[in-house]
Amino acid sequence: MFNVIEVRKHFPILERKVHGKQLVYFDNAATTLKPQSVIDALSLHYSQESANIHRGVHYLSELGTQKYEATRSAIQNFIKARHLHEILMTKGTTDALNLVAFSYGQKFIKSGDVVLLSTMEHHSNIVPWQMMAERHGAIIEEIPVTDEGEINEEAFKKLLQSGKVKLVSMCWISNSLGTINPIKKYIEWAHAAGAHFVVDGAQAAAHCSIDVTDLDCDFLAFSGHKMFGPTGIGILYGKEKLLEQMPPYQGGGDMIDKVTIKHTTYNDLPHKFEAGTPPIAQGIALKAAVDFILSYKMQEIEQYEHDLLNYATAKILDVPNLKIIGTAKNKSSVLAFSIQGVHPHDLGTLLDQQGVAIRTGHHCTQPLMERFGVTATSRASFSIYNTKEEVDFFMNALRKGLEIL
Repeated sequence: MFNVIEVRKHFPILERKVHGKQLVYFDNAATTLKPQSVIDALSLHYSQESANIHRGVHYLSELGTQKYEATRSAIQNFIKARHLHEILMTKGTTDALNLVAFSYGQKFIKSGDVVLLSTMEHHSNIVPWQMMAERHGAIIEEIPVTDEGEINEEAFKKLLQSGKVKLVSMCWISNSLGTINPIKKYIEWAHAAGAHFVVDGAQAAAHCSIDVTDLDCDFLAFSGHKMFGPTGIGILYGKEKLLEQMPPYQGGGDMIDKVTIKHTTYNDLPHKFEAGTPPIAQGIALKAAVDFILSYKMQEIEQYEHDLLNYATAKILDVPNLKIIGTAKNKSSVLAFSIQGVHPHDLGTLLDQQGVAIRTGHHCTQPLMERFGVTATSRASFSIYNTKEEVDFFMNALRKGLEIL
């Protein structure tokens, strides 16, 4: 059995109080809390092992290089990639998606090509593609979603039939709805239509098993900070054959082979896409986050979070004038809602005064908010250290807040 009491012991921040109340942290879709092992890895690097990596011959530089590259190996195992050099270290999901949009676009996109994005995409999976489309004369088309917050599959199929779709970029799990898209099926559809497929895996990395070989996705992006790791570090997986053809995203140190004033040749994968001094401490500490996740069975994590979501959903449906935004059959641990006559920011402030942290706003998904006829929602998102007792506390705090409002 999944022992949440033991899990919570790894997270020192759960002991603190906010406004004199015990912290209840339900903002995990924005960022997860950090276990002590990740904190210790950061502290060890800065206090005992600080050095630049890859280009030094002294002990600390070589040690840092070994640890940083050990993270790359851990990520390869974590997502089951075929090749180590298919793992690119980035600043996060946003940086990874910008890398693909710029570099893939430079090589593969021409005027009139179509890129498909769903209504539920995070702005980070919309804006880079718009910028790319402006540069190359490509066309962005929208895959609509249903009233339940699922992909409109008939519309998706019809869009793919145009023969002009070059690429589909879609979130695996919606940060605003919690919808878990059947991403493997959609990848198969895209490939059958001759299109490549980019997966925004920011919300998936901490909540489900990832096997990029089985998925057959062309690219997968995710962030360390949403999987119990540090901010400032992320991953882009890309198929070798595509990465080899794509030009560098940025220029600088470490991504070069030979430089003259007039000409430069570039390094091999993965370093061709990793210009400059990387986020070394964050990269090293990301391995501690991967090790922490792998210390549990992913099936148990999924089941625990699923049960917690069902428990919270049943409780919140008793609140008058409340509407859940996102009622897909297959959902991750995200519960977004609106309450008639109540502004989400006001509610979030009153919950915060009682020690409960939720997220309010458009969640960087303005097209989705427009689709559901709201400007913002309140969002509670759960992780492996949250409990039913915290859900009960949240519900009591919610009722108290509504009484005040």
